[in-house]
Amino acid sequence: MPPMPEPSPTAQAADQFRSDFAAVRDQVARVVVGQTDTVDQILTCLFVGGHALLEGVPGIGKTLLVRTLAQAVRLDFGRVQFTPDLMPADITGTTVIDEQEDEHGRMRRAFRFQPGPVFNQILLADEINRATPKTQSALLEAMQERSVTVGNETHRLPSPFFVLATQNPIEQEGTYPLPEAQLDRFFFKLLVGSPNRADLREIIARTTGATESIAESVLDADRLLAHQALVRRVPAADHVTDYAVRLVLATHPKGAFGSSGESFATPMVNRFVQVGASPRAAQSLILAAKCRALTQGRPAASIEDLQHAALPALRHRVLLNFEAGAESVDSDAVVRNLIETLPRDAG
Repeated sequence: MPPMPEPSPTAQAADQFRSDFAAVRDQVARVVVGQTDTVDQILTCLFVGGHALLEGVPGIGKTLLVRTLAQAVRLDFGRVQFTPDLMPADITGTTVIDEQEDEHGRMRRAFRFQPGPVFNQILLADEINRATPKTQSALLEAMQERSVTVGNETHRLPSPFFVLATQNPIEQEGTYPLPEAQLDRFFFKLLVGSPNRADLREIIARTTGATESIAESVLDADRLLAHQALVRRVPAADHVTDYAVRLVLATHPKGAFGSSGESFATPMVNRFVQVGASPRAAQSLILAAKCRALTQGRPAASIEDLQHAALPALRHRVLLNFEAGAESVDSDAVVRNLIETLPRDAG
Protein backbone atom coordinates (compact mmCIF):
# COMPACT_ATOMS: atom_id res chain seq x y z
CA MET A 1 0.00 0.00 0.00
CA PRO A 2 1.57 3.31 -1.08
CA PRO A 3 2.22 5.89 1.64
CA MET A 4 -0.30 8.67 2.10
CA PRO A 5 0.80 11.95 0.52
CA GLU A 6 1.89 14.75 2.83
CA PRO A 7 -0.67 17.57 3.16
CA SER A 8 0.15 20.66 1.10
CA PRO A 9 1.38 23.84 2.85
CA THR A 10 -1.94 25.50 2.02
CA ALA A 11 -3.89 22.61 3.55
CA GLN A 12 -1.71 22.76 6.65
CA ALA A 13 -2.28 26.50 6.90
CA ALA A 14 -6.04 26.00 6.57
CA ASP A 15 -5.99 23.38 9.32
CA GLN A 16 -4.03 25.74 11.56
CA PHE A 17 -6.52 28.52 10.76
CA ARG A 18 -9.47 26.38 11.87
CA SER A 19 -7.62 25.24 14.96
CA ASP A 20 -6.71 28.77 16.05
CA PHE A 21 -10.15 30.15 15.24
CA ALA A 22 -11.76 27.45 17.39
CA ALA A 23 -9.18 27.90 20.17
CA VAL A 24 -9.84 31.64 20.46
CA ARG A 25 -13.59 31.01 20.38
CA ASP A 26 -13.27 28.45 23.19
CA GLN A 27 -11.22 30.81 25.35
CA VAL A 28 -13.75 33.61 24.93
CA ALA A 29 -16.54 31.17 25.83
CA ARG A 30 -14.79 30.45 29.15
CA VAL A 31 -15.58 34.01 30.23
CA VAL A 32 -18.44 35.26 28.03
CA VAL A 33 -21.72 33.39 28.32
CA GLY A 34 -23.73 32.87 25.13
CA GLN A 35 -23.39 35.39 22.29
CA THR A 36 -22.09 32.60 20.04
CA ASP A 37 -22.97 34.32 16.75
CA THR A 38 -21.58 37.65 17.94
CA VAL A 39 -18.29 36.03 18.98
CA ASP A 40 -17.96 34.26 15.62
CA GLN A 41 -18.61 37.53 13.76
CA ILE A 42 -16.07 39.43 15.86
CA LEU A 43 -13.52 36.71 15.20
CA THR A 44 -14.31 36.99 11.50
CA CYS A 45 -13.44 40.69 11.66
CA LEU A 46 -10.23 39.90 13.54
CA PHE A 47 -9.11 37.14 11.17
CA VAL A 48 -9.70 39.24 8.03
CA GLY A 49 -8.24 42.48 9.42
CA GLY A 50 -11.47 44.50 9.74
CA HIS A 51 -13.07 46.59 12.49
CA ALA A 52 -16.32 45.90 14.33
CA LEU A 53 -19.06 48.09 15.77
CA LEU A 54 -21.05 46.51 18.61
CA GLU A 55 -24.47 47.91 19.42
CA GLY A 56 -26.42 46.84 22.48
CA VAL A 57 -27.97 48.01 25.72
CA PRO A 58 -25.71 48.53 28.76
CA GLY A 59 -24.77 45.63 30.97
CA ILE A 60 -24.79 42.76 28.47
CA GLY A 61 -21.02 42.22 28.35
CA LYS A 62 -19.80 44.18 25.33
CA THR A 63 -16.74 45.54 27.11
CA LEU A 64 -16.05 42.18 28.79
CA LEU A 65 -16.18 40.49 25.40
CA VAL A 66 -13.56 42.83 23.95
CA ARG A 67 -11.25 42.52 26.97
CA THR A 68 -11.51 38.73 26.88
CA LEU A 69 -10.68 38.66 23.18
CA ALA A 70 -7.55 40.75 23.83
CA GLN A 71 -6.45 38.22 26.46
CA ALA A 72 -7.04 35.27 24.14
CA VAL A 73 -5.05 36.64 21.21
CA ARG A 74 -2.09 38.07 23.15
CA LEU A 75 -2.21 41.54 21.63
CA ASP A 76 -1.59 44.95 23.16
CA PHE A 77 -4.90 46.31 24.41
CA GLY A 78 -6.03 49.91 24.86
CA ARG A 79 -9.36 51.36 25.95
CA VAL A 80 -10.82 54.82 25.42
CA GLN A 81 -13.99 55.87 27.21
CA PHE A 82 -15.60 58.31 24.78
CA THR A 83 -17.13 61.39 26.45
CA PRO A 84 -18.25 64.79 25.11
CA ASP A 85 -15.08 66.49 26.43
CA LEU A 86 -12.69 63.98 24.84
CA MET A 87 -10.26 65.60 22.39
CA PRO A 88 -8.67 64.04 19.27
CA ALA A 89 -5.22 64.21 20.88
CA ASP A 90 -6.52 62.05 23.73
CA ILE A 91 -6.86 59.25 21.16
CA THR A 92 -4.06 59.78 18.67
CA GLY A 93 -1.41 61.30 20.91
CA THR A 94 0.31 64.65 20.91
CA THR A 95 3.69 66.36 20.65
CA VAL A 96 5.21 67.29 24.01
CA ILE A 97 8.33 69.21 25.03
CA ASP A 98 10.93 66.88 26.50
CA GLU A 99 13.84 68.17 28.60
CA GLN A 100 17.02 66.10 28.70
CA GLU A 101 20.45 66.75 30.10
CA ASP A 102 23.30 66.64 27.56
CA GLU A 103 26.86 65.47 28.17
CA HIS A 104 27.86 68.95 29.42
CA GLY A 105 25.14 69.03 32.04
CA ARG A 106 23.01 71.53 30.17
CA MET A 107 19.28 71.04 29.79
CA ARG A 108 18.11 70.65 26.22
CA ARG A 109 14.53 70.89 25.06
CA ALA A 110 13.19 68.86 22.17
CA PHE A 111 9.80 67.98 20.77
CA ARG A 112 8.77 64.37 21.21
CA PHE A 113 5.65 62.55 20.04
CA GLN A 114 3.76 60.84 22.85
CA PRO A 115 1.54 58.09 21.40
CA GLY A 116 -2.09 57.85 22.43
CA PRO A 117 -4.13 54.73 23.10
CA VAL A 118 -4.73 54.22 19.37
CA PHE A 119 -1.19 52.83 19.24
CA ASN A 120 -2.37 49.48 20.56
CA GLN A 121 -3.14 46.39 18.50
CA ILE A 122 -6.67 46.16 19.88
CA LEU A 123 -8.47 49.41 20.68
CA LEU A 124 -11.78 49.44 22.53
CA ALA A 125 -13.67 52.63 21.66
CA ASP A 126 -16.28 52.44 24.41
CA GLU A 127 -19.52 54.34 23.77
CA ILE A 128 -18.08 55.92 20.67
CA ASN A 129 -21.21 57.94 19.93
CA ARG A 130 -20.78 59.99 23.12
CA ALA A 131 -17.82 61.93 21.68
CA THR A 132 -18.16 64.92 19.38
CA PRO A 133 -17.80 64.44 15.59
CA LYS A 134 -14.38 66.13 15.73
CA THR A 135 -13.11 63.47 18.12
CA GLN A 136 -14.86 60.63 16.28
CA SER A 137 -13.09 61.69 13.09
CA ALA A 138 -9.72 61.17 14.79
CA LEU A 139 -10.29 57.45 14.21
CA LEU A 140 -11.01 57.78 10.48
CA GLU A 141 -7.40 57.83 9.29
CA ALA A 142 -6.38 55.25 11.87
CA MET A 143 -9.07 52.77 10.81
CA GLN A 144 -8.51 53.10 7.08
CA GLU A 145 -4.83 53.94 6.63
CA ARG A 146 -3.45 52.25 9.77
CA SER A 147 -1.57 55.48 10.50
CA VAL A 148 -1.91 58.74 12.43
CA THR A 149 -0.76 62.17 11.24
CA VAL A 150 0.19 64.69 13.93
CA GLY A 151 1.55 67.97 12.65
CA ASN A 152 3.62 67.17 9.58
CA GLU A 153 4.62 63.69 10.68
CA THR A 154 2.83 60.42 9.96
CA HIS A 155 3.15 57.59 12.47
CA ARG A 156 2.39 54.00 11.52
CA LEU A 157 0.15 52.00 13.83
CA PRO A 158 1.12 48.54 15.08
CA SER A 159 0.10 45.51 13.09
CA PRO A 160 -2.37 43.93 13.41
CA PHE A 161 -4.65 46.83 14.31
CA PHE A 162 -8.23 46.15 15.32
CA VAL A 163 -10.86 48.67 16.49
CA LEU A 164 -13.86 47.42 18.44
CA ALA A 165 -16.34 50.20 19.11
CA THR A 166 -19.48 50.01 21.23
CA GLN A 167 -22.58 52.17 21.33
CA ASN A 168 -25.91 52.22 23.15
CA PRO A 169 -28.94 52.24 20.81
CA ILE A 170 -31.43 53.38 23.45
CA GLU A 171 -30.02 56.37 25.31
CA GLN A 172 -29.62 59.12 22.71
CA GLU A 173 -29.35 62.18 24.98
CA GLY A 174 -25.86 63.64 24.79
CA THR A 175 -24.80 61.42 21.89
CA TYR A 176 -23.58 62.15 18.37
CA PRO A 177 -24.57 59.61 15.68
CA LEU A 178 -21.62 58.30 13.71
CA PRO A 179 -21.44 59.82 10.21
CA GLU A 180 -21.84 57.52 7.23
CA ALA A 181 -18.16 57.90 6.29
CA GLN A 182 -17.08 56.46 9.62
CA LEU A 183 -19.74 53.75 9.72
CA ASP A 184 -18.51 52.57 6.34
CA ARG A 185 -15.08 51.89 7.81
CA PHE A 186 -16.47 49.22 10.12
CA PHE A 187 -16.28 45.79 8.53
CA PHE A 188 -19.30 44.53 10.51
CA LYS A 189 -21.97 46.12 12.66
CA LEU A 190 -23.11 43.58 15.25
CA LEU A 191 -26.29 43.73 17.32
CA VAL A 192 -25.56 42.27 20.75
CA GLY A 193 -28.74 40.82 22.20
CA SER A 194 -29.77 40.32 25.82
CA PRO A 195 -29.13 36.92 27.43
CA ASN A 196 -31.88 34.33 27.64
CA ARG A 197 -33.00 32.60 30.84
CA ALA A 198 -30.36 29.86 30.77
CA ASP A 199 -27.53 32.25 29.88
CA LEU A 200 -28.52 34.68 32.62
CA ARG A 201 -28.45 31.89 35.21
CA GLU A 202 -24.95 30.93 34.01
CA ILE A 203 -23.79 34.57 34.14
CA ILE A 204 -24.94 34.84 37.75
CA ALA A 205 -23.20 31.58 38.65
CA ARG A 206 -19.91 32.73 37.10
CA THR A 207 -19.88 36.29 38.40
CA THR A 208 -21.12 35.83 41.96
CA GLY A 209 -19.01 32.83 42.95
CA ALA A 210 -15.60 32.59 44.62
CA THR A 211 -13.65 31.92 41.42
CA GLU A 212 -13.38 33.93 38.23
CA SER A 213 -12.79 32.50 34.77
CA ILE A 214 -9.88 33.97 32.80
CA ALA A 215 -9.06 33.45 29.14
CA GLU A 216 -5.63 32.10 28.22
CA SER A 217 -3.55 33.40 25.34
CA VAL A 218 -3.70 30.97 22.44
CA LEU A 219 -2.75 33.13 19.43
CA ASP A 220 -0.02 35.69 18.83
CA ALA A 221 0.31 38.58 16.39
CA ASP A 222 2.55 36.82 13.85
CA ARG A 223 0.24 33.86 13.46
CA LEU A 224 -2.79 36.15 13.23
CA LEU A 225 -1.13 38.11 10.41
CA ALA A 226 -0.43 34.83 8.61
CA HIS A 227 -4.10 33.87 8.94
CA GLN A 228 -5.19 37.25 7.55
CA ALA A 229 -2.96 36.68 4.52
CA LEU A 230 -4.38 33.16 4.08
CA VAL A 231 -7.95 34.45 3.95
CA ARG A 232 -7.10 36.61 0.95
CA ARG A 233 -5.72 33.58 -0.91
CA VAL A 234 -9.02 31.70 -0.68
CA PRO A 235 -10.61 31.69 -4.17
CA ALA A 236 -14.07 33.05 -4.94
CA ALA A 237 -15.60 31.92 -8.24
CA ASP A 238 -16.85 34.47 -10.74
CA HIS A 239 -20.50 33.74 -10.01
CA VAL A 240 -19.88 34.21 -6.27
CA THR A 241 -18.16 37.55 -6.83
CA ASP A 242 -20.93 38.60 -9.20
CA TYR A 243 -23.55 37.76 -6.56
CA ALA A 244 -21.75 40.01 -4.07
CA VAL A 245 -21.63 42.80 -6.66
CA ARG A 246 -25.33 42.46 -7.52
CA LEU A 247 -26.25 42.33 -3.83
CA VAL A 248 -24.48 45.63 -3.19
CA LEU A 249 -25.92 47.23 -6.32
CA ALA A 250 -29.38 46.08 -5.26
CA THR A 251 -29.16 48.27 -2.15
CA HIS A 252 -29.26 51.37 -4.36
CA PRO A 253 -32.74 52.63 -5.25
CA LYS A 254 -33.59 52.86 -8.96
CA GLY A 255 -30.06 52.05 -10.09
CA ALA A 256 -28.60 55.16 -8.50
CA PHE A 257 -25.14 53.60 -8.17
CA GLY A 258 -23.03 53.63 -11.32
CA SER A 259 -23.70 55.06 -14.74
CA SER A 260 -25.01 51.99 -16.60
CA GLY A 261 -28.58 52.51 -15.43
CA GLU A 262 -28.88 48.79 -14.62
CA SER A 263 -30.93 48.30 -11.46
CA PHE A 264 -31.20 45.24 -9.20
CA ALA A 265 -33.23 47.06 -6.53
CA THR A 266 -36.44 45.56 -5.23
CA PRO A 267 -39.63 47.58 -4.71
CA MET A 268 -38.80 47.63 -1.00
CA VAL A 269 -35.41 49.22 -1.69
CA ASN A 270 -36.91 51.77 -4.06
CA ARG A 271 -39.45 52.75 -1.44
CA PHE A 272 -37.40 52.87 1.77
CA VAL A 273 -33.71 53.35 0.91
CA GLN A 274 -32.14 56.75 0.47
CA VAL A 275 -28.51 55.73 -0.15
CA GLY A 276 -27.17 52.21 -0.69
CA ALA A 277 -23.96 50.47 0.28
CA SER A 278 -20.47 51.45 -0.90
CA PRO A 279 -17.86 49.28 -2.66
CA ARG A 280 -16.40 48.56 0.80
CA ALA A 281 -19.53 46.50 1.42
CA ALA A 282 -18.67 44.17 -1.47
CA GLN A 283 -15.12 43.81 -0.15
CA SER A 284 -16.46 42.95 3.29
CA LEU A 285 -18.86 40.36 1.86
CA ILE A 286 -16.14 38.58 -0.09
CA LEU A 287 -13.58 38.56 2.74
CA ALA A 288 -16.15 37.36 5.27
CA ALA A 289 -17.26 34.62 2.87
CA LYS A 290 -13.65 33.48 2.42
CA CYS A 291 -13.13 33.39 6.18
CA ARG A 292 -16.29 31.34 6.71
CA ALA A 293 -15.24 28.91 3.99
CA LEU A 294 -11.99 28.29 5.87
CA THR A 295 -13.75 27.74 9.17
CA GLN A 296 -16.14 25.29 7.49
CA GLY A 297 -13.29 23.34 5.89
CA ARG A 298 -14.17 24.26 2.30
CA PRO A 299 -11.63 25.29 -0.37
CA ALA A 300 -13.59 28.24 -1.82
CA ALA A 301 -16.21 30.82 -0.85
CA SER A 302 -19.84 30.17 -1.72
CA ILE A 303 -23.01 32.19 -2.15
CA GLU A 304 -24.27 30.77 1.18
CA ASP A 305 -21.18 32.28 2.82
CA LEU A 306 -22.06 35.66 1.31
CA GLN A 307 -25.64 35.44 2.50
CA HIS A 308 -24.44 34.54 6.00
CA ALA A 309 -22.37 37.76 6.09
CA ALA A 310 -24.94 40.02 4.45
CA LEU A 311 -26.68 41.39 7.56
CA PRO A 312 -23.60 42.47 9.58
CA ALA A 313 -21.83 43.72 6.44
CA LEU A 314 -24.71 45.77 5.01
CA ARG A 315 -26.99 46.92 7.87
CA HIS A 316 -24.86 49.99 8.71
CA ARG A 317 -24.18 50.86 5.08
CA VAL A 318 -27.81 51.20 3.98
CA LEU A 319 -29.23 54.64 4.75
CA LEU A 320 -33.02 54.64 5.01
CA ASN A 321 -35.38 57.52 4.25
CA PHE A 322 -38.06 59.18 6.36
CA GLU A 323 -40.77 56.86 5.11
CA ALA A 324 -38.87 53.83 6.46
CA GLY A 325 -38.84 55.39 9.91
CA ALA A 326 -42.54 56.16 9.71
CA GLU A 327 -43.28 52.55 8.72
CA SER A 328 -40.88 51.08 11.35
CA VAL A 329 -38.75 49.45 8.65
CA ASP A 330 -35.10 48.92 9.57
CA SER A 331 -32.09 48.12 7.40
CA ASP A 332 -32.11 44.46 8.47
CA ALA A 333 -35.56 44.03 6.90
CA VAL A 334 -34.28 45.55 3.66
CA VAL A 335 -31.22 43.28 3.55
CA ARG A 336 -33.32 40.18 4.29
CA ASN A 337 -35.63 41.17 1.45
CA LEU A 338 -32.66 41.29 -0.92
CA ILE A 339 -31.34 37.91 0.21
CA GLU A 340 -34.74 36.33 -0.33
CA THR A 341 -35.37 37.85 -3.77
CA LEU A 342 -31.99 38.30 -5.48
CA PRO A 343 -31.41 35.49 -8.03
CA ARG A 344 -28.35 33.35 -7.45
CA ASP A 345 -27.53 33.49 -11.17
CA ALA A 346 -27.01 36.69 -13.12
CA GLY A 347 -29.53 35.59 -15.73
